[in-house]
Amino acid sequence: MTLQTITLGGGCFWCTDAVFTRVRGIASVQSGYSNGHVAQPSYEQVCSGTTGHNEVVRLAYDPAVISVREILEIFFATHDPTTLNRQGNDVGTQYRSGIYYSTPEQKQVADELVRQLTEDRVFGAPLTTEVLPETNYWPAEGYHQDYYAKNPSAGYCAFVVGPKVEKFRKTFARFLKPD
Repeated sequence: MTLQTITLGGGCFWCTDAVFTRVRGIASVQSGYSNGHVAQPSYEQVCSGTTGHNEVVRLAYDPAVISVREILEIFFATHDPTTLNRQGNDVGTQYRSGIYYSTPEQKQVADELVRQLTEDRVFGAPLTTEVLPETNYWPAEGYHQDYYAKNPSAGYCAFVVGPKVEKFRKTFARFLKPD
């Protein structure tokens, strides 16, 4: 098995992590910060909006099990790619919609899907998703990893993350990892 990586920013990384840990073919999910200009930023620095980083998840996936297009279809269905620097009540550049690719093929698939979704007016508003090479990635602090799994009844998890996970389960049941 040869794994590939792709990094996605879809708002708070707790939500994106909680969805993709359940996707078959995803070998690992790591919450982190990407595409900013500061080395080893802290959560507090990223939240200040001064580092340029985005809250992201880096996915290691098996392309023999799930395609990058399928990953991106799940990504677009589980966040709002039309709100610039915002997901729900989370506001700031660190919550922007972004696809950070690691191969030219991933870029090609992402560009094509963004073009198709835009032409088909799937979201009823222009997409704000940036498609860029992954740069300056740093893993988030340990307490952010698997946050939803460790804190399912915490307020944010119960009211924001949980509904996103349920939407994924209903919409993409065919991609669920077996229990």
